[in-house]
Formats: sequence, C-alpha cells, structure tokens
Amino acid sequence: MRKRTLWAAMPLAVLTLSGTSVAAAATEPAPPPRTTIVGGVNATEAYSFMASLQEGGSHTCGGSLVAPQWVITATHCGQPEQVRIGTKTHKSGGEVIKVDSAQVVGGDLSILHLSSASKSKPIAVAKSAPVGSAIRLLGWGQTCPTPGCGGLADQLQQLDTSIIADAKCDGITASTEICTGGEQGKGACYGDSGGPAVIGGPGSWELVGATSRGGQNCAAGPAIYSDTSAYRDKITQIIGGAATR
Repeated sequence: MRKRTLWAAMPLAVLTLSGTSVAAAATEPAPPPRTTIVGGVNATEAYSFMASLQEGGSHTCGGSLVAPQWVITATHCGQPEQVRIGTKTHKSGGEVIKVDSAQVVGGDLSILHLSSASKSKPIAVAKSAPVGSAIRLLGWGQTCPTPGCGGLADQLQQLDTSIIADAKCDGITASTEICTGGEQGKGACYGDSGGPAVIGGPGSWELVGATSRGGQNCAAGPAIYSDTSAYRDKITQIIGGAATR
C-alpha cells in the first residue's frame, strides 16, 4: 500500500497518518511547508463560504462555512485560533472570527464552532457525491508538488477535476471518503487540508468533500477527501439544519 501524507501547513516532523510519523532530517524544526493547489488558477469568483484556518494570523488549513457559526474542516487540522471567511486572500479582507470549540464529525472530518455568527453566505452540504461528478477544489496550499518547495498562494486557487472510482485511491474508506481526480501535475497539496471540494456552479455551489490526504508528493496521483454528503445527517443535526437543502 502506498504511504500517504497529510496536507496541513505544519512542520514535517509532526505530520502523521495512522500512527506513522515523518521524521525531520535536521535537528532544528523545519519551516512549515506552506502550500496551494498545484496546477490550478486564481479563483474566478468570490466564494463567500471559503475559510482560512489561522494561528497567529497565519494560514494553516482550509475550511467551509456551512452555517453562520459553523465551519467544516479536516480533523487533523485541529482547533485553530481563528478563521478568516469570505475573501480571496488569506492575508486580508473578509471577516476574522475566533473559534471557541471543535468536534469530530467522523473520520478526518471535524466541525468548528465560531464565537460569533458570520455575515457571509454559507455553502449547502450536497446530498450525494457520485463517481463521475465534476467538482472544483479550492485552497491556498502549495502550488509546487514537493514539501517546502514554495510558500502559500496569496490568491485563492481553484482546480476543476472529478470524483473517480474508489479503487484509484489506496487506503480509502469507501463509505465515508471520495477519491478525487488523478491528472498528473494537478491536485491539492500541503496547506490545502480541510478545504472544500464543491459541485454545481456560481450561486449554487454545494459541498461534497474536505481535503484529507494524498500521496508522498502532491499532484502525483488521486487524493482522498472526506465525503461530507456521507455525514450530511450528522452535520445537519449539529448545526440545526441550516445551510442544507
């Protein structure tokens, strides 16, 4: 089975999956391999639901606003200090709101509770995510495919791809995860963890996934996303039914 790595923007020494740690070669901690979607383009529209999880004002992971006080992200991203919502750049604009709690929805999918309600428009959670569906990935992660090869993208990136057969992704949990695109040289990367995979179009986007993990190098093959549609009932219960349809 191919070893897979996580995509939070954090030191390699603490990146883990199923108890396997990636040791840093140097004694001194390596700088965070901050990243964006590889092979994507600058966002062509404003995504009101897009969230940047932040510590000390710096981007660590992506997320999606699914209700005024709730943001979906990856469990391995942890509980951030704050989120910045509704802007194409993680450095400025939008709203900055503190995070007061986090709870695991299931697998590598968690939901953050915000200290106050966002004024941005949330995204609906899709009812299903069938194989063959056209999807769009969003994130500020690394735009080059190897750890530490570049910094965060200043502008939000987007990449159009599709949901492919589970058999294309090693180690996938078929009932609660989806396998996304596998075009060589394109895909999510370090720093894109927790960010959305969406279906639909402008004004009608729906959330189908949150970035979980991929191969040793970004954009070298398919990636695994938590299937938010599989957890839709639980998400609806937590947020009280808002932002779903």
